[in-house]
Amino acid sequence: MSTTQIMLLIAAYFVVLILISYFTGKEDSNEAFFKANKSAPWYLVAFGMIGASLSGVTFISVPGAVEAKQFGYLQVVFGYFFGYLVIAYVLLPIYYKLNLTSIYTYLKDRFGNVSYKTGSVAFLISRVVGASFRLFLVAKVLQLLIFDQFQVPFTITVIITIALIWLYTFKGGIKTIIFTDTLQTLFMLVSVVITIGFLASALDLNSVSEVYSNVKESAMSKVFFLDDVNDAQYFIKSFLAGMFITITMTGLDQDMMQKNLTCKNLKEAQKNMVSFSIVLIFVNILFLVLGLMLTQYANQHGITAKKDDLFPTIAMLPEIGVLTSAFFLLGLIAAAYSSADSALTSLTTSFCIDIIELDKKPKASQKRIRKRTHVFISLLLVVVIVLFDAIFKDVSVIWELFKAAGYTYGPLLGLFAFGIYTKIQLKDQYVWIVAIIAPIVSYIINAYSVDILSGYQIGFEILIINGILTFLGLILIRRKQH
Repeated sequence: MSTTQIMLLIAAYFVVLILISYFTGKEDSNEAFFKANKSAPWYLVAFGMIGASLSGVTFISVPGAVEAKQFGYLQVVFGYFFGYLVIAYVLLPIYYKLNLTSIYTYLKDRFGNVSYKTGSVAFLISRVVGASFRLFLVAKVLQLLIFDQFQVPFTITVIITIALIWLYTFKGGIKTIIFTDTLQTLFMLVSVVITIGFLASALDLNSVSEVYSNVKESAMSKVFFLDDVNDAQYFIKSFLAGMFITITMTGLDQDMMQKNLTCKNLKEAQKNMVSFSIVLIFVNILFLVLGLMLTQYANQHGITAKKDDLFPTIAMLPEIGVLTSAFFLLGLIAAAYSSADSALTSLTTSFCIDIIELDKKPKASQKRIRKRTHVFISLLLVVVIVLFDAIFKDVSVIWELFKAAGYTYGPLLGLFAFGIYTKIQLKDQYVWIVAIIAPIVSYIINAYSVDILSGYQIGFEILIINGILTFLGLILIRRKQH
């Protein structure tokens, strides 16, 4: 595709999103922005959550990691499924019973104001890091495909990327995102299917059964790693990590839960969560199959691109065809923005509700404060993404994202688990100290695990370790019963 074609495609895409924003954001109230007036259809929420869960990171990094890690990521995905069941039948009933706008209000009711603020700050850090990783990836691709040719600095690319999100979310918020995520998920899935179709033809695979046989016979399709407990991909470690990553990065995450809380009632929210979790398994299998076929195509044609560069490099080759390249771009942008737009909205929500306590401000100024906060969060994301460009060079982004999540979401896991499964009260003023010490100790354990634990290599389960350390730390600051 030519640069002009790419720019016209992106422009047309955002015109559609802005039109959706126009029709869904007419009300422009805080109730619509934060909760979509609790009227969102559960099936739209479920479908849209696929794109938000996968994001541009999965779109690029999961296929790119197949050559090195085979289908080992599927072990994590199986863990996701059971994590979603915990969310549906343990966490959602609590959130609906308390009629929450921000899920961290639970911590205030259970422990006190310091715990509430600690949980909110942990989320803000976690989501800023996560959203920035995702947007960093798509901004790098746009830089490579478009802006480098015009010698536009990467910082300007990032500003344009964030400004486009702000443009279609600043009025409708979560109400708009329910609909834009549905469209973006559709683009993403169509993109993957079309690319697999092209690769099947190029590899002389003329039917679904031939594609299946090709995947089954490949050494890269190994799913279960059961031999070496010290391996970072060992099954039990990957499965448990996937389960707890889901509980924390979805169930304890304002971004993902804000969508679920827009459903009419608990039963519809649970239907959304369970159906979404089943579909997500098959969608991830599609991405892994895509990664295997991309690697095979690269090996046949002497393409040296690896990891996160593999899919973009092949998708933009002239022989791929304009249609496949166009849908790759649409899929990439859709995957990245379906996650990032809801992240921007949820960060605005959490900052307004949890940090500055918007409901305590004069009613006449609440909408103005919300809009200023939306701008502030947008600028914060720009700064963090530019910093990432200076720090991360040759990495497979999804693994770095999950490493970061293990440290930032761990205190949330410990806090919510302690609140739900014990009746112990805490010395609330000390909770923030535990939330800082636990990730630091986790990092030290991870750094020296091979030496301390006789060669054992910690993988995604650093999240579980962090949560356990937080839980134990909270026991030490329990309030004595009289």
